[in-house]
Amino acid sequence: MDNSTVEAVNRLTARWAARRSAQSADTGDGDGDGDGTVFTAAGLWPLLALLADGADGPARTELAEALGIPADSAAEAARELLTALDGVRGVRAATGLWARRDLPLEAAWSARLPAGTRATLTGDEDTDRKALDAWAAERTGGLVEKMPVEVGPHVELVLASALALQLTWEQPFLERPVRPSHGPWGGRSLRGLAVTHAFPERIRVARGPSGPVTLLRVPGAPGARGADVHLLLGEPGDVPGDVLTTGIAEVTGALASSTARELPDGEAGPGLSLRTVDSSSPEPVARIGTVAFGIRAEHDLLEHAELFGLASAAARPGHFPGISSVPLAVRSARQSAVARFHAEGFEAAAVTAVGMFRGAARTRSYRVRQAEFEVDRPFGFLAVDRDSGLVLFAGWVADPDTLT
Repeated sequence: MDNSTVEAVNRLTARWAARRSAQSADTGDGDGDGDGTVFTAAGLWPLLALLADGADGPARTELAEALGIPADSAAEAARELLTALDGVRGVRAATGLWARRDLPLEAAWSARLPAGTRATLTGDEDTDRKALDAWAAERTGGLVEKMPVEVGPHVELVLASALALQLTWEQPFLERPVRPSHGPWGGRSLRGLAVTHAFPERIRVARGPSGPVTLLRVPGAPGARGADVHLLLGEPGDVPGDVLTTGIAEVTGALASSTARELPDGEAGPGLSLRTVDSSSPEPVARIGTVAFGIRAEHDLLEHAELFGLASAAARPGHFPGISSVPLAVRSARQSAVARFHAEGFEAAAVTAVGMFRGAARTRSYRVRQAEFEVDRPFGFLAVDRDSGLVLFAGWVADPDTLT
């Protein structure tokens, strides 16, 4: 994958994660537990890139800022990213476009779209809903069953992406019941997962702005272009967004960390205890205990439109002349995501969809000085060629036309 695109997508992921910290601060949720969520900037970023390619004015500027790359190169970057994602073991990536039959699409923009579904919106809500939901379910193996977009006669265009990941662990966990004695899960019977292996370097501790975070890399099945899952644990009460942003910085190489091999005995990080023991084997031992989980989340991207470069795009029609001569605006932008972590592996999927509607042509508004001019006596006139400044005609009006 292109490094600049990867870095741009990661920055958007980090900003999205950081927004959770801001939300916690705004709501006064200081206990650090937060609500469960799952999201993917990698599934959203290509859609923003394709919108930027067809946008102008402030919408183009805002989308480029959210993307982290120039709008001129966004469509090509989106195509390359989706192609690269689809080549990763266990990953499926897809895009789809549905447009009303009477909506003219600009040929240049359409030609730059990634390969994928091209279909027609009928305007009938039931018909369109069935077709869109079927696409979402098929592209995600049934993990996401509904397309997160409004449908009906008012929707002119739907642009969507699907991203799905399925991993089988290199070393499966064993299931076991666990019942924490304290904390937010205290007294609850949970589906615990346990594994013992000889790779303590998979456990790292990184210190972010808000404190230390322990990271565990859980590798998928070995092979070229595979994927791993990293579990992140902060101190009790840490804000989710802070832990996530620290983890993102560490796994992307922007923040240094120390492995369990390098750390001294004792309490080495959140949830991590190290000690030196007698053993019949020369290999170090890492004993891991965690819990299985399944999460579903729905994200209304327009609630944070400025984060995703959609503020102007959703405010009024007329920002996308590169997509269509018909004035369009973003009516909805949503993502449905799911993740499951279990003894045998990990699976996650997300469908992101942008719905656009038609409106009146955009009118520009400026602050200007005002002058008054009243012609109430004989006057002259000039006809001038605009390009050269050549005066074509000159005249004088002494006897204007009158009403009979």
